[in-house]
Amino acid sequence: MSRAVCIMVQGTMSGAGKSLLCAALCRIFAQDGYKTAPFKSQNMALNSFVTRDGLEMGRAQVVQAQAAGVEPDVRMNPILLKPSSDVGSQVIVNGEVRGDMPAREYFCRKKSLIPDILRAYDSLANEFDIIVIEGAGSPAEINLKADDIVNMGLAKLVDAPVLLAGDIDRGGVFAQLYGTVALLEPDERARICGLIINKFRGDVEILRPGLAMLEEKTQLPVLGVVPYLRVDIEDEDSLAPRLQSKSAVKPLDAAVLKLPHISNFTDFMPLEQHPLLGVRYVQSVRELGAPDLVILPGTKNTVNDLLWLRQSGLEAAVLKLAAGGTPVLGVCGGYQLLGETLDDSQGTESGHPQTL
Repeated sequence: MSRAVCIMVQGTMSGAGKSLLCAALCRIFAQDGYKTAPFKSQNMALNSFVTRDGLEMGRAQVVQAQAAGVEPDVRMNPILLKPSSDVGSQVIVNGEVRGDMPAREYFCRKKSLIPDILRAYDSLANEFDIIVIEGAGSPAEINLKADDIVNMGLAKLVDAPVLLAGDIDRGGVFAQLYGTVALLEPDERARICGLIINKFRGDVEILRPGLAMLEEKTQLPVLGVVPYLRVDIEDEDSLAPRLQSKSAVKPLDAAVLKLPHISNFTDFMPLEQHPLLGVRYVQSVRELGAPDLVILPGTKNTVNDLLWLRQSGLEAAVLKLAAGGTPVLGVCGGYQLLGETLDDSQGTESGHPQTL
């Protein structure tokens, strides 16, 4: 059996559109008759997916697998980090919890996970024709490059050519792309086979002089300008635009409390799509107002998020609404928040034992 060829999409920042571009490539290759699989060595996301065999993986690779017409497989995302505090995460390897680690400890140990990454990748490469690899964040994080296992570090391990995507919708795309290329080592630069301008709105002819200058300065071709697409696919992290929605314009108003460690908020996408239900995400008593329904979402740190609810005044506001007959729904960690006692006596979530 021949080994799969691969292509990798890296971005100038988080949210540059890597996940969607990889999904598009998966669909294109699959439509062309190639058996295609997505791959991301390390994902950091609070929204995870449980596979048919009960293992956890990042949702972006699930969407990409579906685009390729194949069953989501934990090998497509061998390492998943689920932040539980500002300085620590739950570490999931091959779909199973390995433990909670402070960031410093994980950075010291992550190179030991390379064999797990390569076993997963090699296994897929022996079964598929093409592997579409997604990077994470930016390859130009110069403080992290030495121990990288998800961007250029991974590209070297599997000998992947790279497409570098920049987000023009946020502005500064030429600086994004030029600056990223400039901060790479010569051998890393040599891996980039082309640049992509993503999320473009407007007349591409006006953009062309800038593309020519960018090509001249980077000595790399601009392979495409991708239009801004309004696609309703599941988001991975708490920077998702949907969490910025603070107003409801539909007959029924559902307020989701935007907890500091909110997780699996994609559970509420079906509600957002209902024609009669407006879903908004709130962080203060003023924003909460008088909704028809209050939802407490999942969280990776229930104790600290309950403390935040108390300190912000939202706990008292929700109790007042509930006493007046407003339904309050708790989902997963949110259901724990509704309990009479919340006990993390071993400090599993934050490293500090607490009982509330």
